Amino acid sequence: MEALQSAGDVLFVLLGAIMVLAMHAGFAFLEVGTVRKKNQVNALVKIMVDFSMSTIAYFFIGYSIAYGVGFLQGAEALSAKNGYDLVKFFFLLTFAAAIPAIVSGGIAERAKFNPQLAATFALVGLVYPFFEGIVWNGNLGVQAWIEASFGAPFHDFAGSIVVHAMGGWIALAAVVLLGARMGRYSKDGRLHAFPPSNIPFLALGAWILTVGWFGFNVMSAQAIEGITGLVAVNSLMAMVGGTLAALIMGKNDPGFVHNGPLAGLVAVCAGSDLMHPLGALTTGLVAGGLFVWTFTLTQNRWKIDDVLGVWPLHGLCGAWGGIAAGIFGTAALGGMGGVTFAAQLAGTLMGVSVALIGGFIVYGALKAAVGIRMSQEDEYQGADLAIHKISATPSSNASGDE
Repeated sequence: MEALQSAGDVLFVLLGAIMVLAMHAGFAFLEVGTVRKKNQVNALVKIMVDFSMSTIAYFFIGYSIAYGVGFLQGAEALSAKNGYDLVKFFFLLTFAAAIPAIVSGGIAERAKFNPQLAATFALVGLVYPFFEGIVWNGNLGVQAWIEASFGAPFHDFAGSIVVHAMGGWIALAAVVLLGARMGRYSKDGRLHAFPPSNIPFLALGAWILTVGWFGFNVMSAQAIEGITGLVAVNSLMAMVGGTLAALIMGKNDPGFVHNGPLAGLVAVCAGSDLMHPLGALTTGLVAGGLFVWTFTLTQNRWKIDDVLGVWPLHGLCGAWGGIAAGIFGTAALGGMGGVTFAAQLAGTLMGVSVALIGGFIVYGALKAAVGIRMSQEDEYQGADLAIHKISATPSSNASGDE
């Protein structure tokens, strides 16, 4: 029976890892559909190579920092418990690799390729696992301090803060250091619209992310005995709430509509195992509205050229999710209890701080050392031809061949 349970857990976590791996295709197509045509190939290549770089960084450095576990022993030792430790690494790697995938959408169309790979290695190898280990492995005694100070440990079941807020706030640092795309704002500050290049690809990316998210959230139990339909239904309700709020506030704009479910899902991650479905619906409604409002604010008034709106979507909606778990997760509002608002606020602020500091250090150092922005000529030509020497459409290949 123990062997059967172990094998079942391995399969359960492996399926979760595969579902979250598939989400990276969603990140890719969401970016492909949003950027201009001259940067579509670059979007696809970045997500694939960033995932590969993340794997190396997390395997050799990051996972050990977070959990104190390495993989340099023999294969026989690694295969214990049907290789559960290996598939757990695979599952958590897909979370870690979401950090550069999130950042990619914010810095699109003007970031150098190789410096971004170096940033990916540093973020996934050092910055992300530092905070991941604090929250999910109790490192440095921070969780014990939060519990002693605020009545409960910081609760983040599936990564509203650990993954999404971290990625979004790191992206904000990178976007600020990069500056706006050429021609995005006129000298008098007026916004020049760069409409999405392909709404069907944008929608495809959003749908892939939405479907994969149920592996992201439900499989965060990491064992069959921990699975609960509450997480699935809460994810569903938050997704629906985010979609409808974005539809109304975004005035039927398809870009907002397809990012709305993602906003709701980002926000519900932290408390998806605690909330009543009505609390999850409310969390999603707030997240969808928050995304539309802050995306418009950052682009139009604050002149922050965050191409996919990853700071509003992941950074701000993720922070809202961490706090929402301390509201709708309480027994007084129909939740499971075991959380406090103060503990959730403290953990959320800590995650935002680590992400901002880490993001400015990594991208600031790279900017000073090698530069992180493409030349004006390359940016005008587009990353596809400048970096990869081929475009998404044969008629505009570098060689000129049809």
